[in-house]
Amino acid sequence: MTIWEPRLAGRKGPRYLAIVEALTEDVASGDLKQGSRLPTHRDLADQLGLTVGTITRAYAEAARRGLVSGEVGRGTFVRRGEAGGPELGSDGQVVDLGQNHPPEPAAQPPQVALASALQALIVRADLGRLLDYPEAGGNTADREAGALWIARAGVEATADRVLVCTGSQHGLTVVLATLLDPGDVLLAESLTYAGVKAVAGLLHLRLHGLAVDADGLRPDAFEEACRTGGAKALYLIPTLHNPTTAVMPEARRLEIAEIARRHGVVLIEDDVHGLLPEERPLPLAAHVPELTCYLTSTSKTLAPGLRIAYVLAPAALVPRLTASLRATTWAVAPLTAAVASAWIRDGTADALLAGRRREARERQALAREALRGADFETRPEAYYLWLRLPEPWRSDSFASAVLARGASVTSAETFAVGQAPVPHAVRLCLGAARRRDTLQRGLSIVADVLRGTGEAGAAVV
Repeated sequence: MTIWEPRLAGRKGPRYLAIVEALTEDVASGDLKQGSRLPTHRDLADQLGLTVGTITRAYAEAARRGLVSGEVGRGTFVRRGEAGGPELGSDGQVVDLGQNHPPEPAAQPPQVALASALQALIVRADLGRLLDYPEAGGNTADREAGALWIARAGVEATADRVLVCTGSQHGLTVVLATLLDPGDVLLAESLTYAGVKAVAGLLHLRLHGLAVDADGLRPDAFEEACRTGGAKALYLIPTLHNPTTAVMPEARRLEIAEIARRHGVVLIEDDVHGLLPEERPLPLAAHVPELTCYLTSTSKTLAPGLRIAYVLAPAALVPRLTASLRATTWAVAPLTAAVASAWIRDGTADALLAGRRREARERQALAREALRGADFETRPEAYYLWLRLPEPWRSDSFASAVLARGASVTSAETFAVGQAPVPHAVRLCLGAARRRDTLQRGLSIVADVLRGTGEAGAAVV
């Protein structure tokens, strides 16, 4: 195995892309020879101080670009010219089952709605205002639209308690930077959205994972952490949990709300997928509004490129959150905020949401058929599923084996928090593949690797 350490100093952007850039440069310069075996996912993760999931994502992207190939039982190698490499489809691409992208609806694609919205904006009398600095926290009209969107989830919202952010990741960063100081403990589910791990690292927070079960966060684990851990805040995803798709029942939400109220712990409720199920329990923000920062966005329901998210906060926190927002991006781009506001007001947002929801159901049906007999958890309107692996598979080796066949999935390590044992599972996303036939090819690859467990699995443990 080649002892290779990518030079990441000075590189901007996500770490997985920085690794791919370093790999590209070292191959081009000859420092890394064709046919060289790269470090294992875990070895390189330990070497760089990153997660195994980050390395898996980097190797997957490198394979997509034709730089490396994965061989089950042997490892990952720098490609020799055109030989080797993953088995690519007719489009020359690895099937992306790793990125949580909303599926493109078959009818009324969002680009058509965008064209209509832009045409309407052109004739606005106040068009010039869209090129001016907006108010910190968002213009009043956009905050009002955010309140309307939040109300779709059953949460009472007023514009003075809503902040407009540049995507949910920005909203999450603003909330955490406001509530917590470096070194503070942030509670989270033991499996959680990978983005919160990145923000916690950026802000030097101590992320503490809490036990979960089939219904989501366990109240007893939260109670124990409140009594012993000195935590100020809990980040959680009660509806369509990422990555497991769990939906927390109403009774448990009431328990969590009561524990938060008793201990004065702020809840950071991530509800970016919350509007996808047509029937769903009320968000925690409806039960304990005085202690909940509720986060939703347009990325998963309308269009990722809008980069518009809304934070509903207790009134007492709004001035501090506004100051943090001003310190990061000042405010959102008025043009994209205006598009989101127009869609929410004229019914386009509801139509787009319905289209995404229908497409998600169709794709889930394809997945159920392709993975018949496999052990997985999902919901009809979810964009992903949680696939539990049979022995002797481990999530990182399974991801490598799938990649070698021409598809990418996300290993459980990417979502793990704390020292609890990581389940042998992977997340499969159903929306990144633009076409259903491409998705079916990716699902077939996963199913084929699962069927070969007895032979391939033994080689990669």
